[in-house]
Amino acid sequence: MTVVINEMTEVIAMPAMRLSKLEIQIMETVWARGEASIREMLEAFPARKRLGYTTVQTMVYRLETKKALRRVRRLGNFHIFKALVSREEVQRTLVDELLAMFGGESRPVVARLIETGNLTLEDVEYAEKTLRELKRGGKS
Repeated sequence: MTVVINEMTEVIAMPAMRLSKLEIQIMETVWARGEASIREMLEAFPARKRLGYTTVQTMVYRLETKKALRRVRRLGNFHIFKALVSREEVQRTLVDELLAMFGGESRPVVARLIETGNLTLEDVEYAEKTLRELKRGGKS
């Protein structure tokens, strides 16, 4: 559950943002650019994996319905979209769901990251630093 505080200091509880792999790929363009048109989102896909314009358009409209994206202006014939959710918020939701599948246990996930070589020394150092800060009562 995500809590949002609007301008009038009203607290609104929002369900965690759950996005599909394709939706996340589309959102990556918006997160990277700040704002993007459907054409820019489409062109961010590699040429050999490029989807049809109407497929991306449909996904963008779904992201609007989910309140992940919002039209901010029109530029000629194109609508420009901006993200309403952060990459971090979406990542937190995915990680929380993954951990829930393992009964909240992180060790199987960490073990798999080590086995596949996806856990670097930098990752371990970052984890140690974050744990030290949490132990001191600070935020990372």
